[in-house]
Amino acid sequence: MSMMKEFKEFAVKGNVVDMAVGIIIGAAFAPIVGSLVNDIIMPPIGLLLGGMDFSQMQILLQEAVPASEDGTVAAVPEVAIRYGKTINLALTFFITAFAVFMLVKGMNKLRGPAPAPAPK
Repeated sequence: MSMMKEFKEFAVKGNVVDMAVGIIIGAAFAPIVGSLVNDIIMPPIGLLLGGMDFSQMQILLQEAVPASEDGTVAAVPEVAIRYGKTINLALTFFITAFAVFMLVKGMNKLRGPAPAPAPK
């Protein structure tokens, strides 16, 4: 079998097309979940924890130093470990994973039970 023919058979299989559709839907779904976490879920959680804004949580390693007015000293940017953004991204990931799980579970329920394998 030629490589082109083998590739064509692979590319038009249902699994590859389903995967491509899933990736496109997932890419479109990501900003929605990001907004859900950052704009709807995190503010009440931050309020319950005393007004914390997770996206601003960080460990400051070095404060920013502005440039001198005469230009002899260059500006030094702030250096910080911004772990609050990681918390937001982790929550976004878990919510996205749960939403995809529920979507797949619903699709499987609509499909019905899998056919029994043929006896040997």
